[in-house]
Amino acid sequence: MRKSFKFRLYPTRKQSEALDREVTAAQRLYNAALEQRRFAWQRRHVSLNYNAQAGDLKDLRASGASTPANFSACQDVLRRLDKAFQAFFRRVKSGDKPGFPRFKSRDRYDSLTFPSYGDGCRIRDNGKLYLQGVGEVRVKWHRQVAGKIKTATVRRRGGRWHACFSVEYDPEPLPTIEGEVGIDVGLDHFAALSTGDLIPNPRWYRNAQKRLRRAQRKVARRVKGSNGRRKAVWELQRVHEHIANQRADFVHKLSRQIVDGYQLIVVEKLSIGGMAKGMLAKSIHDAAWRSFLEKLIVKAAEAGRRVVEVNPAGTSQHCLCGYEVRKTLAVRVHRCPECGLVAPRDVVSAQLILRLGRSLASANVA
Repeated sequence: MRKSFKFRLYPTRKQSEALDREVTAAQRLYNAALEQRRFAWQRRHVSLNYNAQAGDLKDLRASGASTPANFSACQDVLRRLDKAFQAFFRRVKSGDKPGFPRFKSRDRYDSLTFPSYGDGCRIRDNGKLYLQGVGEVRVKWHRQVAGKIKTATVRRRGGRWHACFSVEYDPEPLPTIEGEVGIDVGLDHFAALSTGDLIPNPRWYRNAQKRLRRAQRKVARRVKGSNGRRKAVWELQRVHEHIANQRADFVHKLSRQIVDGYQLIVVEKLSIGGMAKGMLAKSIHDAAWRSFLEKLIVKAAEAGRRVVEVNPAGTSQHCLCGYEVRKTLAVRVHRCPECGLVAPRDVVSAQLILRLGRSLASANVA
């Protein structure tokens, strides 16, 4: 399996300037390759691919053109462009909005990947990270890198630098247990468990909107192209990054807690992209249901747990006894006139989801 580790870099001023040059060179190579593809199609109706452009790399570097110092990193830039075109053609074929690949400004290109660890990128014995064209950079190792490092990416965000390592490792399953749980995600509470537990919704974005407004006003008041505006943009990016970090920390810890405690985990199979197109889009994105479900599935696969996705249709409109109890979104308490059950509606939904998951799990085993 693969997982990634992210660490903060602390380059010196000269190293920071060198990192900027390397990423800027990658951005220029990306734009030049994109222009070459556009020109070849417009003038000669020839569609270039990665192999055709990669074959010109040696001559391009020999001519003295500005490219990243590492040859493999140059190849990765061309692969990144090729993936953008593959995604474009896929959207055209499926009838979606195409979105032709566009040129990248300095602010829209902020990373450089070394696709083969050891080629231009290596952790030294002194604990520093060697990067070709930059030197040995100090790293904050807040945890151990477990597994075999395959690729390394240097990323700039908010004026800060990070190193991301993609690692290949062998998962270690947890001991089998008997616990089962159904999960109903929502907006009033982040999630309701079939056990009766209600997980509060942190609403990270909502709570940070005052800070965001101040940072956005500061950007708007700065002169475009000035150093003051760039610093204001960095400040805004750091606020967004802090929100993203809070959200990621929350869903990582919650998914880990659930995977550690239950063998069978039943969740809703939601069309989150479609749900996020309505008036509740901001709240749905802030809740990060997709991120939570993805991390839950990955952690469960790693630990040897089982995750079952069920169709949630009708789970909020029926009782455990099977009687239909129609409710609007404003009604938060389930009251069944047939059996007299009174409980939070989300908990009842989670229990129905667990029941559906059990039937699907037993049917698949049989």
